[in-house]
Amino acid sequence: MPNKKTTEKKTEEKTGSFSFRIKIGDQEIEITGNHEEVTSTIENLPNLVTNIQKAFDAIKPRTVATLTVKTEQPKSSSAEPSQPFPKIVAPANCEDAVLRVLETDWGKWRPRTMDELEEAVKSNGLKYSDRVFSEALDRLAKSGKLRRWNTNTGFVYILAEEKRLRSGEE
Repeated sequence: MPNKKTTEKKTEEKTGSFSFRIKIGDQEIEITGNHEEVTSTIENLPNLVTNIQKAFDAIKPRTVATLTVKTEQPKSSSAEPSQPFPKIVAPANCEDAVLRVLETDWGKWRPRTMDELEEAVKSNGLKYSDRVFSEALDRLAKSGKLRRWNTNTGFVYILAEEKRLRSGEE
């Protein structure tokens, strides 16, 4: 005959509360019941999780924004440029030409690639070799007159902001 303590322990196990908690992403589910109920639910867990994920997906807000920035222009000699290039007064040299182009509204509103700057200078009837143009951009960047950084389409250039003088400085 089983003793009284063994019988009480088995009864506690059968009626005792048992919990199981699972977290998927930001959502969390807790299963509570007696041991047998929770373990049988866990056996069916793959189906439950799928159903639960569907339920949570239905209540998630669907806000998706797509931003596409295109920095390259198609290279077609017969097509008109999509944007008119600025007109500048005759520069003293290549560096001066680059600075004058970047000082216009066209040059200020976003950083420009070397190809864009070359096209803008050429549209003003000025011709510089690639080497001269590249060296001019490099000198302007190193002197602090231009800001330059690398992007997935290559280096881009924009005028450097002038530092404001503190009172008493010249």
